Amino acid sequence: MSCATDHSHFAPYEQSDAALLDVLTASAKPTPKAVFVRRDAALDPLLIAAAAASGPQVTRNHYHHDFFPGVMMPKHEGSYDWTKFTGDEKSQRKRLTYVSRQAPRRQRLRDLAPDHGKENNPYDGEQGPTKSSDFLAKKRHLSLVTPNHDGTQRTTVLSPSVSVPIAPTLPPIEVKCMARTRIPTPHGPAFLHLYHNNRDTKEHLAIVIDPAQLSDSSSPTAAPPIRSRTLDAIWEGETEMDRITRGAYVGRLSATSQRVSEPPSASSKHEYNPTIPSPLIRIHSECFTGETVGSMRCDCGEQLDEAIRQISLPITIRSSPHSRPNVIPGRGAVVYLRQEGRGIGLLSKIRAYNLQDLGHDTVTANLMLGHQADERGYEIAGAILRDLGLGETDSEGVRVLTNNPDKVEALQKEGLRVVERIPMIPRSWQQRHPEFLNKPMTESNVGIVHPGEEFDMNTGVTMIGGKAVYGNDLDKYLRTKVVKMGHILPLWMEEELS
Repeated sequence: MSCATDHSHFAPYEQSDAALLDVLTASAKPTPKAVFVRRDAALDPLLIAAAAASGPQVTRNHYHHDFFPGVMMPKHEGSYDWTKFTGDEKSQRKRLTYVSRQAPRRQRLRDLAPDHGKENNPYDGEQGPTKSSDFLAKKRHLSLVTPNHDGTQRTTVLSPSVSVPIAPTLPPIEVKCMARTRIPTPHGPAFLHLYHNNRDTKEHLAIVIDPAQLSDSSSPTAAPPIRSRTLDAIWEGETEMDRITRGAYVGRLSATSQRVSEPPSASSKHEYNPTIPSPLIRIHSECFTGETVGSMRCDCGEQLDEAIRQISLPITIRSSPHSRPNVIPGRGAVVYLRQEGRGIGLLSKIRAYNLQDLGHDTVTANLMLGHQADERGYEIAGAILRDLGLGETDSEGVRVLTNNPDKVEALQKEGLRVVERIPMIPRSWQQRHPEFLNKPMTESNVGIVHPGEEFDMNTGVTMIGGKAVYGNDLDKYLRTKVVKMGHILPLWMEEELS
């Protein structure tokens, strides 16, 4: 037996070993550049599942979506195949339409304002004259009837799902004079009254001109004093010093004179003298631009000064045609309402001025901003006058300084007795037509500044003072108020503007 071994059948393995040895002993190859490993799979599992579970008609975007009943559910077998899906006729899917849960703005504002909405008449769920609610949105009176292009009208119908608030019933308006003080003005002394009410959070004012209250002497021809009933009333838990501090005193207040006023009573009502003219009043709305800045776009600053001047003029009375005339101090009041820009507020008023510079008038500018031409209210003014004992039906009545007949109508609607309307002719118009100044002094033209009248035109209570407001802006503004708002003024500059 030969000891030699036949290794011919190991030859292939020897060749593979040699190849492996070549790989292991070969020179090192360059290291490949390091890269981030892909995080997503080479094939989208969702795509694979959709293709495998549904069919060729369903893509990844349709897979188990809600375009049709659930896929792979026995109840809806065949729904994934559009050639087999017929839908459920009994419970067909409801087509939903987007419906706002909030009514249109003009509808909400209209429902908040049953009486055409006034800035000083927001809704208040809180009672009492000294507690005011949060000021609600200003209200607009906009019709829901919209004209079609063919000339007919269509009415906007709200969706049943829209919740429309029901306007609450407002309580009777109440005002309370919180404080009173004496203020010296260029035209004489006056008493400033500050009021709170149960309709808004604004502090409305009353400027009472009644210098006779500062005199301790009484005259048989003296007119009844103009005093606030809520101010003179005794408040709970207050002392005499508390009453004096808030202004419930009589006479002139000083370090040596401190007389507390008596609370009002039915027996203390004064009888008015028919020979004394009725008190002269004005309902004036706040105007920051005209009164404080001195803007001549309007005559508000001039009107406020002129109203206080006219009310302060002495009154000449005669008990008989042949008796000696007796002169008493002027008397009346200016009710100052905080309703800027005819009720639209200072922000909208400034925007309206820009629209006026573009060529629109004051009425059109308000309408373009979504407001009414005039959003003022006079309910609070009526309550303040009643608190002062002015204009009551069984009293002497009041004379109203205004060119606006709507003010007279509003005061009469509040139950006040208006015996006369006194016009307020702008001073620049009087100077433009001097022939108007030659008319005799009567109650109808008491506001005219006559030649030789002792009056310093350089003094006044506003930025304009006793001077006259003038300019093209003023003429256009007043002309719009006459033509579009019904104010009673002669259009003397009509020829100049035409």
